[in-house]
Amino acid sequence: MSDTPKKYISVMLIDDNEIDNLINQKMIEAADISKYIYTHTGAKSAIEFLKNIEKVEEISDKVLPDVIFLDIDMPLMDGFQFLDEFEKLSEGTRKKCKIVMLTSSINPQDVNKSKKYSYVKQYINKPLSQENLEKLSI
Repeated sequence: MSDTPKKYISVMLIDDNEIDNLINQKMIEAADISKYIYTHTGAKSAIEFLKNIEKVEEISDKVLPDVIFLDIDMPLMDGFQFLDEFEKLSEGTRKKCKIVMLTSSINPQDVNKSKKYSYVKQYINKPLSQENLEKLSI
């Protein structure tokens, strides 16, 4: 393991498809851009995680993910519902966590809808590629 500083301390993957999560996790590890990778198979558990972390100010800075890769099409709570809940989190959390929509949707409506959220910095089609990760500039 090299000592070169990572681009991010931690990133989070939110996708109900565990295989996609695994593939994307492997890509992030290979790109070596982050020290920690959290995976959630549901948007609800991801929001709960963020809510709990932001309550503990001593650790929130270190533990909150710098980048959240968010799938759109998920049961119970989809990516857009996650974004609506995310907007209710503290300002510090919203500033720290940059969101990248990572989806298999090629629906232009989804792309346009995601642009309405100021926290969404990029829209990438699955699966993550080394090129996507190298180009990440958020």
